[in-house]
Amino acid sequence: MTSGKKNFRVRFRGVRGSHPTPGSGTVRYGGNTSCVEVLAAEHRIILDAGTGIVSLGNEIARNPVADGKDREPLNLTILFSHTHHDHTQGFAFFKPAYFPTTTCHLFGPRLRGTELEEGLKTAMVSPYFPVALSELSSVLNIRSLHEAEIILFHHGDPKPKVLNYYRDNHNDVPFEVRVRAMHSLAHPNGGVFVYKIEMGGKCLVYATDTEGYSGGDQRLIRFAKDADLLIHDSQYMSKDYVQGDIVVQGYGHSTVEMAAEVAVQANAKRLALYHYDPFYDDSVIGEMEKKAQGIFKDSVASYEGLEIEL
Repeated sequence: MTSGKKNFRVRFRGVRGSHPTPGSGTVRYGGNTSCVEVLAAEHRIILDAGTGIVSLGNEIARNPVADGKDREPLNLTILFSHTHHDHTQGFAFFKPAYFPTTTCHLFGPRLRGTELEEGLKTAMVSPYFPVALSELSSVLNIRSLHEAEIILFHHGDPKPKVLNYYRDNHNDVPFEVRVRAMHSLAHPNGGVFVYKIEMGGKCLVYATDTEGYSGGDQRLIRFAKDADLLIHDSQYMSKDYVQGDIVVQGYGHSTVEMAAEVAVQANAKRLALYHYDPFYDDSVIGEMEKKAQGIFKDSVASYEGLEIEL
């Protein structure tokens, strides 16, 4: 692994679940769906492509281009937790995907026999969308990932490398950034991937769309052990989880208490609440933050524009 202090920064681009919620009641935390940008040294890794990815793409597209010259080549990595709409609906409006100078490396789980590429194609199929996935001008490298595999990023090389964690001798391979995945079954239609991103002795764990178990999700707790930042699904207030108008137990989402308990048991350094119920306004999310802090002091309710340096 390379040595020396390098940037490891997390930016929240979309923090809502289920569907976008624009309006006066969501100004503080934002109304866009799931997307987190990670800047790890020279590598940009994007977690999910809900509508929050649209503003990120617009920022990238605004980078100045010299007159008469093509755009600088871009290599972007997007890690999909799964292919439900609120995690893919922004990709069709992601401007860099329309640039021929862009290469997008797309990774995600193979769920219920459906490859990642097929899931992404379905989100952009006619007559529901005018541009097919195959018609995008960028180069798309799409790969269904297995939880036994790891993704390595090397200094000076924008292309991620995939190795088998158990069979390949990856410990002898120098890397700058490493990504591992855990397949959680605590979400309908085959589950989701939880991702761990490591660089320079620091660790980020992204655990969206997962529901707690009695005694805590021990697989997730072990996977997130000592994480510097745990981003955890916290869609519901407990009262709505157990006695709301609609019974949501089994929907594959956690309460704020479930998220905080995982942070406690995993000995995480910081917890970011994430993937809020679309019917919650800013005041409710403020209450969620206070509840989380009562269990795990270093909790924050994530919001669009929040940056955390690891």
